[in-house]
Amino acid sequence: MNIVVCIKQVPDTTDVRINPETNTLIRDGVKSIINPFDMYAIEEAVRLRERFEGKVTVLTMGPPQAEAALRESISLGADEAILLSDRAFAGSDTLATSYALAAAIRKIGDVDVILCGKQAVDGDTAQVGPGVSVWLDIPQVTFVKKIVEARQENGKTYFRVERMIEEGYEVLDIPLPCMITVVKEINEPRMPSLKGMMRAKKASISVWKSADIGAEEKRIGLNGSPTQVWKIFSPPVRQGGQVLHGEAEEVAGKLAELLKDVIH
Repeated sequence: MNIVVCIKQVPDTTDVRINPETNTLIRDGVKSIINPFDMYAIEEAVRLRERFEGKVTVLTMGPPQAEAALRESISLGADEAILLSDRAFAGSDTLATSYALAAAIRKIGDVDVILCGKQAVDGDTAQVGPGVSVWLDIPQVTFVKKIVEARQENGKTYFRVERMIEEGYEVLDIPLPCMITVVKEINEPRMPSLKGMMRAKKASISVWKSADIGAEEKRIGLNGSPTQVWKIFSPPVRQGGQVLHGEAEEVAGKLAELLKDVIH
């Protein structure tokens, strides 16, 4: 079974700073980590390989320093890693990102399962995984909490999965090849082993540019991004309110007067 895991390197902080000129994240001096939800996708990919044999390839798009996230993925059990890194990718929104990842997956070829975390904690859009499935024209299931089994029917392989919904979960059968995004309930990610860390240190990371994946210039970077950030600003600091004292009727009257002032 040929498994690809799409991951993202994100800032390890809630104190996100924005460059007011470029409207992009300021990453200098901020530690980066693998997107937490993607850790569950890596673990599930390794478990699938242990169940059905095959290979796990981890794929990400980002600057050269994203290589650290790929090496960590190898220490956790991935077999190979590929970094999409090119200035042409700069400014990509979720549409352009999913296009580039899909193009890379086509280059890898013969992929049975693509796994992603349900969303990235820096953007929270949950759009890239489904976007990849659309570009590749393959079925998808999101918010999967368990891959129950694999079965054969009419010469085709199906996964039976449990998908989280508000009222509980759905049981679905999805044919391979497919895209699956996972939630944290699916497993408990393992810690890297000493053997894994040594292998990750020596591993060769493939670096692909836009030309290597046959990407169309109009579909990547800012050219391929219909959603763009025009302005980012912090809301003004809220002033402290006031406490109204007195009997209920008196307080209600004061509150009504205050509300009138706000409305008018």
